Amino acid sequence: MGEWDPELAELARRHELAAQMGGAERVERQHTAGRFTVRERIDRLLDAGSWREVGALTGTATYDDDGALLDLTPTNFVTGFGRLDGQRVAVAGDDFTVRGGAADASIHEKQVLAERMAGESGVPLIRLIDGTGGGGSVKTLEDSGRTYVPYNPGWDHVVANLARIPVVACALGPVAGLGAARLVSSHVAIGVRGLAQVFVAGPAVVEAGMGETVGKEALGGMAVVARAGTVDLVVDDEEAAFAATRQVLSYLPPNTATLPRRLADGGDDPGRRDATLRDLVPRDRRSPYDVRRLLVTVFDTGTVLELGHAFAPSTVTAMARLDGWPVAVVASDPRHYGGGMTADGADKLARFVDLAETFGLPVVHLVDQPGFVIGSAAERAGTIRHGARALAAIYQCTVPWASVIVRRVFGVAGAAHRPHHRYTYRVAWPSGDWGSLPIEGGLEVAFKRVLAEAGDDAARLKDEIAERLESVRSPFRTAESFLVEDVIDPAETRPLLTEWVASAYDVLATQRSTPTSGGASVQPRP
Repeated sequence: MGEWDPELAELARRHELAAQMGGAERVERQHTAGRFTVRERIDRLLDAGSWREVGALTGTATYDDDGALLDLTPTNFVTGFGRLDGQRVAVAGDDFTVRGGAADASIHEKQVLAERMAGESGVPLIRLIDGTGGGGSVKTLEDSGRTYVPYNPGWDHVVANLARIPVVACALGPVAGLGAARLVSSHVAIGVRGLAQVFVAGPAVVEAGMGETVGKEALGGMAVVARAGTVDLVVDDEEAAFAATRQVLSYLPPNTATLPRRLADGGDDPGRRDATLRDLVPRDRRSPYDVRRLLVTVFDTGTVLELGHAFAPSTVTAMARLDGWPVAVVASDPRHYGGGMTADGADKLARFVDLAETFGLPVVHLVDQPGFVIGSAAERAGTIRHGARALAAIYQCTVPWASVIVRRVFGVAGAAHRPHHRYTYRVAWPSGDWGSLPIEGGLEVAFKRVLAEAGDDAARLKDEIAERLESVRSPFRTAESFLVEDVIDPAETRPLLTEWVASAYDVLATQRSTPTSGGASVQPRP
């Protein structure tokens, strides 16, 4: 018998007790609800055999009169390191089988340590959120015999991590309170349809405090929170959430001191031309087209990952690859408000540009921007204030930027198509159309007095003026004055961008080796 065999046997027993989580009954309840346990999630997420847990022995123990361990209820928070497609990552997972993930079953130092060890180790952090994730319940008042002034332990590390490592958070069950705050304090939030709900407070608290009777799905189901921008990606099951996590992290570097990785074996020809793009944009300027057809045609096959599809749908944001290089993609969807920028769209754009700036993703903007959405509802939403914030994010960013003007560029929102004060790559399609106001919307205002004085001839005069203005509307007139750099055949869009992106990464390598004082402010989502 070895010198320390009793202690090693005790260690093995404690690990075994921790692995039982909240016990067989609560594990079965988790499975009945259609959800994996936290340990099953980690096994499915990470590369086989790569998991190294930190703090596995933490929990609440009971002893007999002789000091021998009778039982150990583990804390409801599991953390450690592992590998995801070979890349080292940190995982922070809630165990719903122990007190439903509430803080009164946890030791908050573990949660703080997870944030610190990820950020200070320079590795991505994956939060698997299931429950409140903090805050506790009113039951703790009776147990402790006192109350406390609220604070969020370690929140400085949560905030700091947004500027130093990628953070991906998955909502894998009902997520409320501090758990919801942890979810949205990430770069990409993923939710599972039908299993997850996200709310500040759950239905019972809402009914007690607001007198509103509402179910979990109606209050915080994925259909609700995706439209609100609370989650960026909605998937059908937990396995899909883990696959989405892998995909998101594949576009991002492990930390802000390094650059995103190129996948050199994508198998898509960088010089691929597509003549069908010549017919993408209708000649009728009021007719929409499928902007996602443009995305899948220009970028590497199968690499376009759209974020926030249901939120502010006139503004499109996605991550993709060009010749294997990761890029951030911005576009407009003319099927919603003609592609115009809303208050929510401006917030979506600003946050996405900050993400690109933080992690060194070159930006490709496929431009079709008719301007800010107007009207009384837009004014009540403070559209111009939100739009100015988006402009600030664009003008603060330093990453390489390419703009392809597909169709419209009008007004202040149109000016957000690139950071105008520095060199960016810019080309236009023959369908390009730009100015301070579209002719259709500005003619009657500009010639109001002339038209009023024309009397019965006003309609004829209006048509004559429109015809004169139309003659100078051609993008070739703009190119003659070098107010746009080049007009290109749409079929050449992908070859030109794949040529540009290689040089963009050369620029990024130089930028990252030469610290500057510029850069966008990095913030949690509003």
